Amino acid sequence: MARMRRLLAVLAFASLAACATSATTYRDRDQSDAMEAVIREQESAWNHGDLDRFVSVGYLRSPNLTFYSGGEVSRGYDPLLERYRKRYQEIGREMGHLSFTDVETLILSSSTGVVRGHWKLEFQKDPAIGGLFTLVMERTPEGWRIVHDHTSVAAKT
Repeated sequence: MARMRRLLAVLAFASLAACATSATTYRDRDQSDAMEAVIREQESAWNHGDLDRFVSVGYLRSPNLTFYSGGEVSRGYDPLLERYRKRYQEIGREMGHLSFTDVETLILSSSTGVVRGHWKLEFQKDPAIGGLFTLVMERTPEGWRIVHDHTSVAAKT
């Protein structure tokens, strides 16, 4: 009889632990989906030629925002937007078609996470470019926002 009580207690504890793990998993999956939704919205904005929306839905409007790419560091929301405008919207420039693939999310805490993957820009006239990205995101009252972006361009072969 004592053995049966111990077995029932162990099963009850295991059941509670499984429920707690399952709840955490669902919560993490929801947060992962929310972070990925941000970059999917950016992808859509870019492909509609809306650079302002691309930046505003993805990046934290803060002087502490950082962007590392091509050996350069950009700090702040406005310099980041200007960098994108100069590179992709100057006279005669084509923004191209953006796609994110192999996207992975990692929840670090209830308010921080990482999104990483591959990016690719395809152009009508110029060769495609692409590379890797790692985004550190923070959950804000407006939703998940990028606070640090490290983007690399793959070497040409």
